[in-house]
Amino acid sequence: MNLVQELKWRGMFHDAMPGTEEQLTKEMTTGYVGFDPTAASLHIGNLATIMLLVHLQRCGHKPIALVGGATGMIGDPSGKSAERNLLSEETLRQNQEGIRTQLEKFLDFNCGTNSAEMVNNYDWFKEFNFLGFLRDVGKHLTVNYMMKKESVQKRIQVEEEGEGRVEGLSFTEFSYQLLQGYDYYHLYKHKNVRLQMGASDQWGNITTGTELIRRMDGGKAYALVGKLVTKSDGTKFGKSESGNIWLDPNLTSPYRFYQFWLNLADEEAKKLIKVYTLLPKEEIEAFILQHDEAPHLRTLQKALAKEVTTRVHSEEDYLAAVQASEVLFGKNDISALRALSEDLLLAVFEGVPIIKVTKQAYQAAGSVVEFLADTTHFQIFESRGEAKRMLQNGGVSINREKIAASITDVNFELLQDKYLVIQKGKKNYYLVAVE
Repeated sequence: MNLVQELKWRGMFHDAMPGTEEQLTKEMTTGYVGFDPTAASLHIGNLATIMLLVHLQRCGHKPIALVGGATGMIGDPSGKSAERNLLSEETLRQNQEGIRTQLEKFLDFNCGTNSAEMVNNYDWFKEFNFLGFLRDVGKHLTVNYMMKKESVQKRIQVEEEGEGRVEGLSFTEFSYQLLQGYDYYHLYKHKNVRLQMGASDQWGNITTGTELIRRMDGGKAYALVGKLVTKSDGTKFGKSESGNIWLDPNLTSPYRFYQFWLNLADEEAKKLIKVYTLLPKEEIEAFILQHDEAPHLRTLQKALAKEVTTRVHSEEDYLAAVQASEVLFGKNDISALRALSEDLLLAVFEGVPIIKVTKQAYQAAGSVVEFLADTTHFQIFESRGEAKRMLQNGGVSINREKIAASITDVNFELLQDKYLVIQKGKKNYYLVAVE
């Protein structure tokens, strides 16, 4: 396959230096992408960049994932309004291991000549002293050249305007592009790397690397950037109201991960199924056609959610997420709730009020009315009268079963020996934890 053409039809291509496509069609080319190890997990914003490496390898080229153990200690000013907190070497190493585990789900590290590799720039920067770096590297780029970069201009411009929103740009961050440029030079010399890729907001840093290679070695290197994936409102993709959507299941549960894709707007789903899956063009076009004929079935979102959840987590996690979705949106009885593990039950009802009651108080409730009012601290109903009226109107379910006001024996099955799911009306859920 032709990498540039593949990225273009998928809507992933933004720009490339002249000669990049010719280099890729001429021979197997080693290319790299840098990842910031300031968190123990990557998120789905990073996943778009990972897919650049995936397509590079699928097209017969060799991918290298660079983890910025050294540059991660400093921070890239691109797209930032304030300087980040600096992390210790130990924390960065731990984060690196978490990132490698995630990358192994997408890249093949054992497939012969174009096997993926992972490197850490701390391994070569730790040998540099400050004077040596200034003498051997810093002299090759002028301050004028570095000042022209958009990431630098934006930070300095805001500071000069006195808006008070940022801390300005420290020399530490200003030097970031020089350090990233040296990464490219080092990999060019020692790993035969001829291509650096990244999101479009990295264009300035990447081209600094190609310029440094030209000035230090006289060699030719190339740059290719993908489109920065954004939501329909222009904000960076990968964040929800509660923060990043992480690839680590301990940070974002597989159920919430699946729901994120399932709830995408139609136009976003049409765009992102090309970016985040490896489905061929004909299959994607067929899904889009099916979706347009019956949008309410959400065929496109379901296909996207299945592909990405299975790849990032597992088929088992995907099937569990589908089953859990039916608990809220299907017409299941208590058996569906019974099948959920405690973790999945809590994930399904994430954000739902959890009301804690003692076993003694639960067993002492004389009627369902008393239980739904007094025992639950009047957090579901403000009075026994309100509870009784809604029960008489058939508006209350416990563990998916309608409850009558006349019930006096409060002895419902506790899910996972602990929980009751209370539904008040059509949309109000409560989780009662009997402890």
